Amino acid sequence: MNTEIHKDIDKYSRQLRLPSFRKSYAEYAKNAAQEGISHEEYLLSLMLLEHDERIERRKKQRIRTAGFPYKKYLQDLLVEELPKDAIKKLPSLKRLDFIDEGQNIIFAGNPGTGKTHLAIALGIKACMQNYTVLFTTIPRLITQINESRSAQLLRQLESRFEKYDLVICDEFGYISFDKQAAELLFSHLSLRAGRKSTIITTNLGFDRWVEIFGDKVLTAAMVDRLTHKAILVNMNGESFRIKESKKLFSK
Repeated sequence: MNTEIHKDIDKYSRQLRLPSFRKSYAEYAKNAAQEGISHEEYLLSLMLLEHDERIERRKKQRIRTAGFPYKKYLQDLLVEELPKDAIKKLPSLKRLDFIDEGQNIIFAGNPGTGKTHLAIALGIKACMQNYTVLFTTIPRLITQINESRSAQLLRQLESRFEKYDLVICDEFGYISFDKQAAELLFSHLSLRAGRKSTIITTNLGFDRWVEIFGDKVLTAAMVDRLTHKAILVNMNGESFRIKESKKLFSK
């Protein structure tokens, strides 16, 4: 193939955004000639390559834009180290049916038992299966709500928030906040209630959520809204870090 044709293929494949095609067409053409593959089969093989690699790029892009603080895959979990209730419910959670059914998941238990790791692992699997995912912490979410409210951009934030297939809200209960922030958070999370799935991780039992909101009525409404048809996972158990420390001392 002459140089001008190579330049044209490079030019138009860039304009058409076909990076896999551009990278592999010459090698595929050489193999096709050697093996007597037809023009149609050659073109189909390139199209399949572009299609498959585009799907992989989209998966990686969804994982990047989800905002995970780190990557944790389901296969990386030390399942036998999880609390008993999590071990029991994990096979069902891994199916991701809760997303299609708009169910919430609440991982509740003491620190260090794998709540965030589980939430991230499920979120990454959701990204890999073509769901849109957002990972945030409750403090960060409240800050975004307040900033958008002051900038009169709250409706835009709400519109984006309610469209995600899955939202993961980490660190529910690590800090308390005033009544206005509690009301804004309640309103924000209510946008998804019964329609879209939200994963909550919390180190506090529901009986202590009033410590976060400072208002019994609002707390009762929040618990009712978030737990309706939700999957509750008891994550109380010995901290992974404590287990690791015990192993080190035993040596």
